[in-house]
Amino acid sequence: MENYPKIITSVIEQLKKLPGIGTRSAERIVEHFLKMERDELARFAENLKKLKENVKLCKICFSISEEDICPICKDMSREKKIAIVEEYKDLIALEKAGFRGKYHVLGGKINPLEKIGPENLSIDKLLERLEKEDFSEIIIATNPTPEGESTAIYLTEVLKKRNYFVSRLATGIPVGAEIEYIDSETLRKSIEHRFKT
Repeated sequence: MENYPKIITSVIEQLKKLPGIGTRSAERIVEHFLKMERDELARFAENLKKLKENVKLCKICFSISEEDICPICKDMSREKKIAIVEEYKDLIALEKAGFRGKYHVLGGKINPLEKIGPENLSIDKLLERLEKEDFSEIIIATNPTPEGESTAIYLTEVLKKRNYFVSRLATGIPVGAEIEYIDSETLRKSIEHRFKT
């Protein structure tokens, strides 16, 4: 990269910090930027700036939102079910699959190797929320990875002590898979055939 002007080298290095972007991909992206019209590139840059300034966590479910309370939490017509997910990407996947309840985003999963325990997730906020809102069912929709399973087991124990009706997504999702990458039909069937834990 010694032959690139300093600004291009700098942008390439920044792009390489993004997940899944290596040197070749970063170079292609910069090449695309250079071919873009000035106005189009300016809009792109402005949207990146707005992304950081305007997107925040919903104060109720901890998903991403442009408002303090996200549209899903505001929607009173949604079913009295709540799906507990690891990240907002999982929420998006469940929405695409047709789930019409509400959500709670943990902000990760229990992972002792990375020093992430229950106290690092929004579990306390979930328990506070369950005291205030009335749900007919709590669906644990963590990923079927070892860490996701550990999180689900922990949540099941905590919630059953409080006598909540708790279910899990049904089998059909391959072990080790990430919910956001499951096709909508498989995910829909998993929601429909979830089981009580």
